[in-house]
Amino acid sequence: MNLKQFKVPLLLLIVGVILTIIGAYFKVQAIEHGSLLLTIGTFLEFCAIFLGIIKLIKISRQKS
Repeated sequence: MNLKQFKVPLLLLIVGVILTIIGAYFKVQAIEHGSLLLTIGTFLEFCAIFLGIIKLIKISRQKS
């Protein structure tokens, strides 16, 4: 298993975590669009995990 195969899910996960942290900061400081950033960040994290699981399933099926 090569880490290059997980480039897109890892990138999505990193961007999602960054947006979630920024959104949480905006919510604490009562700055506009904090909820939107939290929602988008969490959605990106979910997509990254979902894509990673699909990639793992495809890799395990190829080895069988």
